[in-house]
Amino acid sequence: MKITVAIIMGGYSSEVNISMKSGNVVYQHLNRDIYRPFRVHILKNEWVALDEDGATYSIDKSDFSFTAKDEKVNFDCIFNAIHGAPGEDGSLVAYFETLGMRHTSAPFYQMALTFNKRDTLSVVKQYGIKTAKSVYLNEGDEILQNDIVEKVGLPCFVKPNKAGSSFGISKVYEQQNLLAAIQKAFSEDSEILIEGFLEGIEVSVGVIQYAGQIKVLPITEIVSDNDFFDYEAKYEGKSQEITPARLSEETKLRVEEEARKVYQILQMSGFSRSEFIIVNDEPHFLEMNTVPGLTEESILPQQANEVGISLASLFDNAIKMALKS
Repeated sequence: MKITVAIIMGGYSSEVNISMKSGNVVYQHLNRDIYRPFRVHILKNEWVALDEDGATYSIDKSDFSFTAKDEKVNFDCIFNAIHGAPGEDGSLVAYFETLGMRHTSAPFYQMALTFNKRDTLSVVKQYGIKTAKSVYLNEGDEILQNDIVEKVGLPCFVKPNKAGSSFGISKVYEQQNLLAAIQKAFSEDSEILIEGFLEGIEVSVGVIQYAGQIKVLPITEIVSDNDFFDYEAKYEGKSQEITPARLSEETKLRVEEEARKVYQILQMSGFSRSEFIIVNDEPHFLEMNTVPGLTEESILPQQANEVGISLASLFDNAIKMALKS
């Protein structure tokens, strides 16, 4: 009997279109001999399942099922492809866990924790993981620009605390531009993070559960054509993503060790992709993404391909790990 899978995509954030691309790639690559997949759009105004012809059916939120042509369809597993809220912040995962449904993400607390950049940094620092100097602000807080600059220096990055795909991020070189950057970040989130600039090599490291083991994937070096790895660099070809990264063997091993350590510290499972800046051969942790891009061009699938893991195998493994959990 085939395994019925809901591939959830969309979401409530600025990343909705990127999520749709990821979800459709998962849908295309699942083996139809094993799986019966359905695309499920989770949007602010509707939750609908799509059949293979594109017809839509409303999701019954009481048990996350739908009825089509007199058949009630229940799902054996949820494949989470929602970047941002509510797929990456733990809220949907908590709902699925309440229903007793299997899913491909980490438990809801780990999702909520890692979605909050500030809280994630606070946890990993306690274990000796190096990070940038930082200041946190909540909307409505007094903005003491001199104090901020004195602590983190210039240039600095101003970013929403809970947003992805570089939405709302600014790199600030002069204090006179700090307030505008703060206001831009607050347009995406009510909490923001201001971090000191780290001069070094930017890398991205996928760490996943594969065949029951924690597996660190080959490291990707990020070389942005823009001032930093912004939306254009990520999605519009304004960067080079070099896999494997051009690192010495010693530095490579150090980054792999730190990436694995962060995954374990945060008690993760499923997919993750962590970002580091290497300063004088020392990796400094920036953040973790728990629903990374899953298209053919996305970083984590590039890394998996480097070690011979196809998209079909990557997605099949995620479902198998979920069903065993």
